[in-house]
Amino acid sequence: MRPHIVSTLARATATALGAALLVACAPLPVVPTPVEAGVPPGFPDSYYRNAARSGNAIFAIDPAASLVTIVVHRGGTLVRLGHDHVVAIRDAHGLVDKTAERADLYARLDRMTVDEPRLRREMHFDTQPSAADIEGTRTNMLERVLHGEQHPFVVVAVRRVAGAPSGSTANSAAGMHVSITLNGVTRVVPLDMTVTTRGDVLEVSGSFSIDQSDFGLRPMSLLGGAITVEDRLGLRFDVRARRQGVPLGAAGHRGAG
Repeated sequence: MRPHIVSTLARATATALGAALLVACAPLPVVPTPVEAGVPPGFPDSYYRNAARSGNAIFAIDPAASLVTIVVHRGGTLVRLGHDHVVAIRDAHGLVDKTAERADLYARLDRMTVDEPRLRREMHFDTQPSAADIEGTRTNMLERVLHGEQHPFVVVAVRRVAGAPSGSTANSAAGMHVSITLNGVTRVVPLDMTVTTRGDVLEVSGSFSIDQSDFGLRPMSLLGGAITVEDRLGLRFDVRARRQGVPLGAAGHRGAG
């Protein structure tokens, strides 16, 4: 959902050191058209169409009302020269089968934003990178760390842990795990989340952490490790989905039948 990754060099060193993630650097789906958005290969669209026909409660993610944030911290002995960053995903798509307690979501990495002013204020960061540093951070995050051209999507699958009793209530869902595919690598982490249903709207929120290295990503390190990007990333999600009344196409768009 997968994310992220940067710290910014102080303006005095940015020009010389070039781009880095977290260490800010001098700049060095119904489904929209594939070029514009696309759907990752293997998205289980047919599962949700069949589940809808069987009467399951199917919800489609509302990208405009959903937000995933990834907090990336700076480290190293020269940590004071860098910046912490917040990465935002505001274009998540996918489907939720509330009856079966499963969900499948995805987002294009090239639609992530870095250091939106409001989000930085909410994080109470103690530094402020320049606009050039922010753009350099985003570019290098996509090209040098996430390898966005080869792996353009982060894909998330939420399932109940095998053998775990159904623990969903009006306000919680225990015993779940999330499978994240990023950079061509899939990892599973435990997940506790808050679930609220109001009429035809499903709201899900929660938080968890991942390590970049678990996905084959190499956190940035400069000056012999004096300025680094911390491996661990903190993720927070607030996702809203709306119930669908007809069989669906990928990403929650209504299908033909």
